[in-house]
Amino acid sequence: MLSRFMSGSLRNLEREYSCTVRLLDDSEYTCNIQRDAKGQYLFDLICHHLNLLEKDYFGIRYVDPDKQRVSICHWLDFTKSISKQMKSQPPFTMCLRVKFYPPDPAALKEEITRYLVFLQLKRDLYHGRLLCKTSDAAMLAAYILQAEIGDYDPGKHPEGYSSKFQFFPKHSEKLERRIAEIHKTELIGQTPETSERNFLQKAQMLETYGVDPHPCKDVSGSPAFLAFTPFGFVVLQGNRRVHFLKWNEVTKLKFEAKTFHIYANQKEDRKIILTYFAPTPEACKHLWKCGVENQAFYKLEKSSQVRTVSSSNLFFKGSRFRYSGRVAKEVMEQSARIKREPPEIHRAGLVPSRSCPSITHGPRLSSVPRTRRRAVHISIMEGLESLRDSAHSTPVRSVSHGESFIPRYRGHAVDASEGMAVISDEAYSPSDSVLPTPVAEHSTDTGVLRQINGAPCSIEEEKESEAGTPMRGDGGDSQEGAAADSALSEVEQVNKFVLSVLRLLLVTIGLLFVLLLLLIILTESDLDIAFLSDIRQTPEFEQFHYEYFCPLRRWFACKLRWVGGLLIND
Repeated sequence: MLSRFMSGSLRNLEREYSCTVRLLDDSEYTCNIQRDAKGQYLFDLICHHLNLLEKDYFGIRYVDPDKQRVSICHWLDFTKSISKQMKSQPPFTMCLRVKFYPPDPAALKEEITRYLVFLQLKRDLYHGRLLCKTSDAAMLAAYILQAEIGDYDPGKHPEGYSSKFQFFPKHSEKLERRIAEIHKTELIGQTPETSERNFLQKAQMLETYGVDPHPCKDVSGSPAFLAFTPFGFVVLQGNRRVHFLKWNEVTKLKFEAKTFHIYANQKEDRKIILTYFAPTPEACKHLWKCGVENQAFYKLEKSSQVRTVSSSNLFFKGSRFRYSGRVAKEVMEQSARIKREPPEIHRAGLVPSRSCPSITHGPRLSSVPRTRRRAVHISIMEGLESLRDSAHSTPVRSVSHGESFIPRYRGHAVDASEGMAVISDEAYSPSDSVLPTPVAEHSTDTGVLRQINGAPCSIEEEKESEAGTPMRGDGGDSQEGAAADSALSEVEQVNKFVLSVLRLLLVTIGLLFVLLLLLIILTESDLDIAFLSDIRQTPEFEQFHYEYFCPLRRWFACKLRWVGGLLIND
């Protein structure tokens, strides 16, 4: 009895694995879950740990290292088993992140939800995803400062205290002085909750709010970032937003291999098709799935309206995907019905974040020439820890108010002519560690492309960089890897074409076989139909009936009687 109990316990232990999820405040939640547990189970555990009810805005991200030596940050599918989605071996490491940014984050029902969205936007601001002009940047940073350290106190905060915090990828002395000035004079008396709410209201008005950038190239080969926001689909190139399509204008999203298409109908029945090229077919499929999910979440009125979407017009070709979850309108209606005592919030305070640090430790070069600023750009290979400790932190240039884009309130309608807008004086170039998909293949000027596009993203890289461990080899290895990746990509395209042809052939043969069986059943039946009677009277059918069908029927009847006899005797 004891041995059976121990063996059963060992089997249960083998069916469990450890899973660690890094939360938005950089704390970690570790648990043991069953090997067949679905993603929803893990997500519910995390939400229970955080006392979070408005959870539909959040998701869990993990890294999928594929055979092309690049990594894609996927969103965990809550309807599928975790172990079947993870390509690596346990223990698994994932991250909790905002998946669907609230259209109006300051209007969220509970403070705990607003705080988590605040942490995500603070992270976006540091990594360069939430790009804005200098005046807005100073205001956002001052709100963060007020939320973290409270009112200005001359006894605790000496001259230049704001320079000890890093809110953006690059700083300037002028910006730091403006941050300190706002904090000292305009935000006195604001509680952390009020400062966070004001921060959310300000961030929500920016053009890059909610942007999860996917690096691609347009038809001319120029680099671009594609993103899906609460308000629609955007394309960012340089310091401009070159395209903006509202969700009710987007009619279809398609992809084939590396090519991604966006179909839209604008006013006066003006139809447009935008085409972009992802770095790999896997990255393009991930981009398509993210677009399908965002479109369903923000566009539909009810989750019952969600339909399975195909990447191709042919049923036997392409990928099929269906969004599983509630839509934005249902989430807001559900939030309005929440009635409970507000949960206690444990704010991170001044604890330095590993992936989004608050405190810098290195001096600043305020007079580095522009060419030098490009040379000292920190890449993901050096890690985010290098960015925090580096003495080559590049300052932010002053933004001209005449050239800067003035954000508008999102509730107003956006005219189609406003598709192009200047979002900042600086080119949009988010930190490498936040890109969900790898960038395009390296060209001869690898450094320039790395600066423009960033490097392949992965949570693993972010984790390695925090420990100061580089993820890539030297330049020669990178070029050899790029050539190998290109060869692998061509082989995969050929394989996919062959598979498509085989799939079409198998479907055709299957349909013919089914039709043949159906015809035989009808002709051998007693149905009195004119064309069946004509078939039965043909010599060919009579020969088939007596030489093949009747012997085969007797053989099946004999086998069935034999099996029935065995069952009766047993």
